[in-house]
Amino acid sequence: MIHLADPDERLLRLASAEGIPLDVLEDWRTTDRNGESAPALALRDNMTVWLSAAEPGTGLPAFGTGMAATSMSVVGGCIETLSVVTASPDPPAAAQRDIFEAVALWATEWLRWPTRSSGSGDPTEWRRPSRSDRVAGVGAWDWNVRTGEVVGDESLAVILGIDQGVCDTSVEDWAAVVHPDDLLRAMSDVTEAFVTCRPYSADYRLRRPDGAERWVQVHGRVILGEDHRPTHVGGVLWDTTEPTTWAESATRELRHMADGFVTTDQDWHITYVNIQAERLLGTSESCYGTSLWDLPSVRSSGPGLEADCRRAAVEGVPADLDVQWLTDERWYRVRITPSPDGHVLHFADVTDKRLLDAERLQSQQAAAERTDLIGQLTQALAKAVTVRDVAHAVAAGVRPPFGAVGVVVQIIDGEYLRVVEAVGYPPEFVERVGRTHVSDRTANADAFRDRAPVYLTSRQDFIRHYPQYADHATRGGKQAWAFLPLIVSGRPLGCCVISFSQPHRFTEEERSLLATVSGLIAQALARARLYDSEHRRATELQRGLLPRALPELRATATAARYLPTGSGVGVGGDWYDVIPLSADRVAFVIGDVMGHGLSEAATMGRLRTAVRTLASLELPLDELLAQLNDLVSDLGDDFYATCLCALYDPVTGVCTLVRAGHPPPALLLPDGTVTFPDLPLEPPLGAASPPFETAELNLPDGSILVLYTDGLVESAARDIDTGMAQLAAALTAAHGALSNGRQPGSLCDVLVTSMLPGQETNDDDAAVLVARANRFPADAAASWDLPEGPVAAGEARKHVRHTLSEWHLDDLAMATELIASELVGNGIRHARGPFRLRLVRGGVLTCEVSDHSLTTPRVRRARDTDEGGRGLQLVAAVSQRWGARYTSDGKCIWAEQALPAE
Repeated sequence: MIHLADPDERLLRLASAEGIPLDVLEDWRTTDRNGESAPALALRDNMTVWLSAAEPGTGLPAFGTGMAATSMSVVGGCIETLSVVTASPDPPAAAQRDIFEAVALWATEWLRWPTRSSGSGDPTEWRRPSRSDRVAGVGAWDWNVRTGEVVGDESLAVILGIDQGVCDTSVEDWAAVVHPDDLLRAMSDVTEAFVTCRPYSADYRLRRPDGAERWVQVHGRVILGEDHRPTHVGGVLWDTTEPTTWAESATRELRHMADGFVTTDQDWHITYVNIQAERLLGTSESCYGTSLWDLPSVRSSGPGLEADCRRAAVEGVPADLDVQWLTDERWYRVRITPSPDGHVLHFADVTDKRLLDAERLQSQQAAAERTDLIGQLTQALAKAVTVRDVAHAVAAGVRPPFGAVGVVVQIIDGEYLRVVEAVGYPPEFVERVGRTHVSDRTANADAFRDRAPVYLTSRQDFIRHYPQYADHATRGGKQAWAFLPLIVSGRPLGCCVISFSQPHRFTEEERSLLATVSGLIAQALARARLYDSEHRRATELQRGLLPRALPELRATATAARYLPTGSGVGVGGDWYDVIPLSADRVAFVIGDVMGHGLSEAATMGRLRTAVRTLASLELPLDELLAQLNDLVSDLGDDFYATCLCALYDPVTGVCTLVRAGHPPPALLLPDGTVTFPDLPLEPPLGAASPPFETAELNLPDGSILVLYTDGLVESAARDIDTGMAQLAAALTAAHGALSNGRQPGSLCDVLVTSMLPGQETNDDDAAVLVARANRFPADAAASWDLPEGPVAAGEARKHVRHTLSEWHLDDLAMATELIASELVGNGIRHARGPFRLRLVRGGVLTCEVSDHSLTTPRVRRARDTDEGGRGLQLVAAVSQRWGARYTSDGKCIWAEQALPAE
């Protein structure tokens, strides 16, 4: 509802209403401006008020439960109020009050332009102004452009001096009433409104039927139809014949306004003050003609008031300034408005509003801080991967905002609550309360079982509820606690304890926020437990697929490291292996299955098993990779792998290498030189076409061979050439330390630290295998060419006996003579010469017999009546192991015996 203050009476008259039944409007057509209704209070106090229907004397409509009202500025000489009937019994919130006041300010400028109802949209709703729109001296009218019919209300009939009742005439009759001297100007204004479709205003004279002339002010607005052409012109008409009466009435009203009102001339000499302004300025009407800036009360307000007033006068625009007046120590909003004759200053008391604004700002800041807390904690928990990461995020993100000093995070482990992180507590106390049975009568167990928070505001409160655990309250050093159950999908996962160093009463707002925080923690904890479980299984799988320990060999000293990628489950397809072969030879293998994850790890395990199986058959490296390539190809078109194999013979010092799509090894020579051997590069396994080309290197004694996967030297921020250069620099820097007797394991650690300083952020798996090649002395092997024929066995026994005597291995002479005799005899009978015998003293004693036949020996099951066929059975019985391997010109049958312990 909108009410206008009648300047001649002590009444507020209803000017417009929306959404209120007609029978109710009859009670609100007029209201005493000195009464206790919401519009009257808003007008007198010049502020927004709200009254409840429960308060006596308010006279609110029966269908509402409250009314909010605010005053509006002067329009057309009338002071107005805007009222809203509310359906809620609660006072408007601060945000609602701000919106209401903003709408009132906006409506002040638009009230003079009547707008169509927001109801049906039918233009006939404009044709008959409602009874609530009638007010003395103001008439409403509507002109149907297409029919020429003009309809007005009773007030319009009074102003025009025609019969009482609804005015119903035509536009021609209307034009006949306009003074002839003003008719052209009035019609010109209407015509311009038709063209521009904008609101218009006009002042002209009317000549009533009784001959009296009246000055009127007309405001109208053009309404367009569905064809976007004018259909109606509607508006209001004011009788402005008696401005002096209105001015005197306005002066009386201004004199007694609750706000201060001051006018000055162009030189800032006071020309008018009302009663409230006299109180503020500490003066009376005798100050007329005095300079405003000479008053002590104004000078004590500070230079800002005068400066802003003078700036507004220069700029010609209104300005607002909040000033704390020293005479009553209250805050006033001073509005400086330049006028043609001088300046107008309006003082409105905004102390209460500032207090409300301060409280609202404080509330908004608290809400913003809480929102920021939730946002930061959510981000930290989103980044947390493991259960321990979640606990760290909780400890870092919860304590500062709540002023807490301790945080404990517990998860359910069987029937116990187990502490996974504790911050702010002595270690001995954490160890003491590390496990709590869920059936115990403790605060955390109660919160877990009942799925409801437990708040203990002081030590006395703790002891009163849990006297049997009184020592926990003192030993922990805390004086208030919040025990929050961590629940996901109705299933409790653990408990979070937040503690304080001083007694603390938890407000409803804090409890609500803590409940929200516990929900976030529970969600993150559930996700982290799933990750930990998956990561643990994946790690166990990876550990089972890679060598648990590298063999200790006389020919080489080896060490290896595997570093999973920093993302995902932490497993991948990188692998390595060290495979002992006959005659103390050793094979080094490293490979990389394309991709990351459990599938790639499983493929890696299959390849490693295949390599060990093929290597145990003593296949040449090129044939081994050919077999491995077929295996990868059979896995499917999406499977590829790189591989590098090296076979080292410590007797000759020769290292044979072959690679398929893999980076070359790094070779650290005894003098500190680092090289990357230029090896033939074949495509990756699964895309290669055998045969594979091999290369041979002659390694000096003590050389170090470094095999690695691309994850060690290549990343998104580093290309492989740069990475290999950095690897060479790291090996060179570590050469001095290795020369002082440090083991390959130390070199692995140096390389990992140098090449992957942030291991948790690496985006690819990485594996590195370091092998130091030890070359056997020249007297560690002896070989002889044997004659063809039966005498060869005797020659072999003689060479064995003599050599083992020189090596002080006489205890092995009989068994070794038997092995050599049987192997030579087997070759003479089933193969072809020439024959050669070799003894190698390394980690074991190896006896080898070579021939030029490709026939593979096999063990026969001889019958009791057979005279032969038991030679290989005897060899297998007296040796540790035996086997055969192919050479470039035939084959070699070998047998190993363990050397004496001394």
